[in-house]
Amino acid sequence: MPAPIPRQRAIPAAESGQAPAEPAIGGPTGDSSGGITGDSSAAASTAVSAAVPGATEAPRTQDTADDDTVAAADKASETASDSASDQADGDKADGGKAGDRPADAEPHAAHGHGLGPAHAHGTPAGHLTLLMIEDDPGGSPVVPELLDPTGKPIRVRTARNLTEAERLLTDDVHCILLDLALPAPARAADGTDDELAVLKHVLRLAPHHAVLALTASGDTERGAEAVLAGAQDYLFRDELDGRLLSRAIRYAVERKRSDRAERKLTESKLRAQENARLERGLLPTPLLEGSPLHFAARYRPGRSRALLGGDFYDTVRTPDGTVHAMIGDVCGHGPDEAALGVELRIAWRALTLAGLCGDQLLGTLQQVLEHERSDDEIFATLCTVDIAPDGRRAGLCLAGHPSPLLARPGRPAELLPYDNNGPALGLLPGARWPRMQVELGAEWSLMLYTDGLIEGRVGEGRRERLGQDGMVAMVRRQLAEGLRGEELLRAAVNEVRDLNGGELTDDVAVLMLDRTP
Repeated sequence: MPAPIPRQRAIPAAESGQAPAEPAIGGPTGDSSGGITGDSSAAASTAVSAAVPGATEAPRTQDTADDDTVAAADKASETASDSASDQADGDKADGGKAGDRPADAEPHAAHGHGLGPAHAHGTPAGHLTLLMIEDDPGGSPVVPELLDPTGKPIRVRTARNLTEAERLLTDDVHCILLDLALPAPARAADGTDDELAVLKHVLRLAPHHAVLALTASGDTERGAEAVLAGAQDYLFRDELDGRLLSRAIRYAVERKRSDRAERKLTESKLRAQENARLERGLLPTPLLEGSPLHFAARYRPGRSRALLGGDFYDTVRTPDGTVHAMIGDVCGHGPDEAALGVELRIAWRALTLAGLCGDQLLGTLQQVLEHERSDDEIFATLCTVDIAPDGRRAGLCLAGHPSPLLARPGRPAELLPYDNNGPALGLLPGARWPRMQVELGAEWSLMLYTDGLIEGRVGEGRRERLGQDGMVAMVRRQLAEGLRGEELLRAAVNEVRDLNGGELTDDVAVLMLDRTP
């Protein structure tokens, strides 16, 4: 792993020779990242081109937040400042420096910490930093003192053009104050001028920073267009004073943070919806056209917030009229196991439609498993049933899987024979799986299930498992109550969950085929 590259210190315009150096007014002259406090250096005189000392704040509704909104932003900023202070203390205790992080490291705000995209790199915890991009800094009066919610001065940097601004735009900058009158970087392709070209350039340059647009007094239309283009707010030069600018900075930073959080939440929801559509698409659609059998299934993944688990099932009818049903379970509960289950299901359908059955089919599936699994210890259990076209008999193959439950009128529900149960897929190379013949009769219901249905806890203290005997007794009672098909499966899964005292930790898949004369 390559060693992280320390971030280079940003060079103030005065040091680089692009702006005249001026004597300090009082207090500290600067900070380690090149930022200059709003009340400690005459370099702050470059901040606002037409701010009038002593000017009062003009009442405006379209370009400033109301008191409640600003108060909320102040509270959020104060909370974020405290969190950042704790983070700085932790970094110090670890013997590291925030500035030693790689230059392309993800800002703290991207993870929900701090006030903006630059809260921890090179700036003391709790300080806000403003980058002022103004083409006439030498003619600007001194900026009044700018304070953050904790009473600390807001640091101010100045740049006379976009090239200098790009160099000063380090990760510890929280907000950009941009003069819309600044010359655009280039003309449009058609030769026309875009009044917001400079703003769009800055937004591309600093997509994670809050931006305040500075426009001529009364130019509301241009200010509104700037907000539509992506700025957090706009300000009038002639109405600007320290108190208004401080509030606008805090509001813009908090609004940008909120916008980023909302965008990430939206992206997360879209990804979740896409994953849900994908998982639903991977669940099988039974191919039973032309068959008199009725199909029902219930599926409940044990993995939290998932739609698909390691259990899998499928049912198809081949051209000769035989109905083939399958249910299986990949060991484990993660997304890799779910993906492997889908691969096995699709392989089973393809092999079944190609005419394979019984031992030959299961042997081929074992080869697929051995090639596709990520670990040699992963295995899968499987149960396959092929029902003759007349519906009266079936062939049964078990690969380490629980035996199906058969219910017929006038007889108690019972498990099919499982004496010739073969090993699970992936355990023994060259294994064999005998195919047993089973008589079904004229009217019946056949239920295939995974072990998630029988491994739930029951009894006082939940010390015992339901087991196959408990499941058989439960289904017999539900059949006596007249439940069939979907209703029976729903009631069975819900009762097992209730007996367990809550959600089951294992995946549960159940399917049922019914034949009525």
